[in-house]
Amino acid sequence: MKPVAKQTRHRRAFTIVELLTVMSIIVILIGLLVPALNKVKQYATNVKQKAQFHSIEAAVELFDSQFGGYPDSTFSRPGTTGPRAYCGAEKLAEAMMGRDLMGFHPDSIFRSDGTNGLAPAQFLYTPLTRAARPGPFLPLENASAIPLGEIYANIGPFDPCDFVLCDVYNRVTDIKTGRKVGMPLLYYKANTSRQSHDLTNPNNPDNIYNWEDNSELVRLGKPFDPTGLPHRLLSYPGVPPIPAEAEGIRFYRNIQNERVSTITRPYRADSYILISAGWDGEYGTADDVCNFDWSFRN
Repeated sequence: MKPVAKQTRHRRAFTIVELLTVMSIIVILIGLLVPALNKVKQYATNVKQKAQFHSIEAAVELFDSQFGGYPDSTFSRPGTTGPRAYCGAEKLAEAMMGRDLMGFHPDSIFRSDGTNGLAPAQFLYTPLTRAARPGPFLPLENASAIPLGEIYANIGPFDPCDFVLCDVYNRVTDIKTGRKVGMPLLYYKANTSRQSHDLTNPNNPDNIYNWEDNSELVRLGKPFDPTGLPHRLLSYPGVPPIPAEAEGIRFYRNIQNERVSTITRPYRADSYILISAGWDGEYGTADDVCNFDWSFRN
């Protein structure tokens, strides 16, 4: 009887072509998944930003009920209420948190020097005045209050120690701490004694909103962008020739309420507007998040 030879089964190895095919499929899947995951992340962050707006709106309403009006947002040029400029974003931070994050002083008239404006002037934000100050109106841990000098290397006419409230997108690296922080939230208060929303003349004195409330802050640029290109919010949306008042036109286009067809009217004409630079960290682009439902207009 002849012995039966054992047959050893050998698994066939992958060929180079098969390996390349599998790797190509994996690369394609990754290419499809990464944009989808980014969109999910962006949507979740947008929801978080809306939640921050809701918290700020509740705090602003508390401020209104306690002090009989919304915080001022008028831009103060250097030399008017102190040596430094003072804009709407800074005034919102003062109203919500106080200039030292320990509460708003009821005698404040939103001066850049932090005094009551009387003679002799009294600086309002000292430890001795803490008992007279209600608030802060937002929890310190969740307020995202950051000094301007930690956001911008060049703070222009502003005081680097003044705080602003920042959004949740964390596009900026804090100069002092190295952690990621957001861009300043822009705040504009409506002037209810005015009636216009002029899309061709931003400097119309009857405009309900004033684009200059935060224009100097926007001019500081994008701290994370080494190109130095300006925010689109201050770029002219039309074709040349560029008019002298070009910088403010896009602001008025973007806040126009399209539901009102008989006249041009802004959103929230009787209260205030909040604007986040959104996912890309640039004011005036389609991903900006506001405290109203808006449509981007190029």
